[in-house]
Amino acid sequence: MSEGSPRRVVVVDDSPLQCAFWRQLLERRYGARAAVETYSDPQAALDELRPDIHLMLLDWEMPGLDGAAVLEQARRRGVNLKRIIISSSHTAEELHRAFDASGCLAVIEKTEPEQQAAFMMILDSIMKR
Repeated sequence: MSEGSPRRVVVVDDSPLQCAFWRQLLERRYGARAAVETYSDPQAALDELRPDIHLMLLDWEMPGLDGAAVLEQARRRGVNLKRIIISSSHTAEELHRAFDASGCLAVIEKTEPEQQAAFMMILDSIMKR
């Protein structure tokens, strides 16, 4: 990985366990190259949505404010949508139906092994930019 300042990675998932999982995975895989922020309250994440987000992992289904609403707020606040990955336990087909027109980088089914392998390749590619 190239040298430089840490990349800002924002995780928004209503599950504290899922947030901890993402933090651990990202920090273990990328070390000091990833400045990971996690938000289990999507409303709290809104104040932190800025164009300097290098990568955003966004859960689709959250109470109160779902992933589609957070995605729209991210767009309005200047976050590059090609740096946002939507994750869900819904099937890949459902995710594509809901988000293909959104402009986000990818949609990932959390529990599908093939999707997880593709996700890791996408992560590596984004974190090297």
